[in-house]
Amino acid sequence: MMQKRSSQSDEPDDTLEPALTISPEKVCFIIIKMREFDAKDELTEPEPGSNPTDDKEAAVLENHDDDPVTEEIASLVDSLSEDEQIDLVALAWLGREDYTVADWPAVREEAAAAHNDRTSEYLLGTPLLADFLEEGLSMLGYSCEDFEMGRL
Repeated sequence: MMQKRSSQSDEPDDTLEPALTISPEKVCFIIIKMREFDAKDELTEPEPGSNPTDDKEAAVLENHDDDPVTEEIASLVDSLSEDEQIDLVALAWLGREDYTVADWPAVREEAAAAHNDRTSEYLLGTPLLADFLEEGLSMLGYSCEDFEMGRL
């Protein structure tokens, strides 16, 4: 179960926390998958003629067009509701540190205005996406630590 971190600030308890339509667990899963995606290397041999075992399975570390990690991330993002996709983009933008938590409604509104049917392609093409998503969640008071414990 994802726990929201307690705030150590001097803010009053009656402040409204930004609401997410996407579960932090889904975001943490995407973060883990994006770290797998980011670990891939550029394609060096597009059509190797040898047996993969002879090459010590090096192709699994290269970014091929039919890469299962890419397909899994794209499929997951495409299966999210429009509101969840908007939250995912807004979290990435928030995590780039261009905004503060107080800007969350405006960031989300901007992400909603920019929303289209290419969200997965946009996110997969965003360098450091996993870091941005993790920072965005952290800014909103969430952590992937508990989620990652049993999966890494």
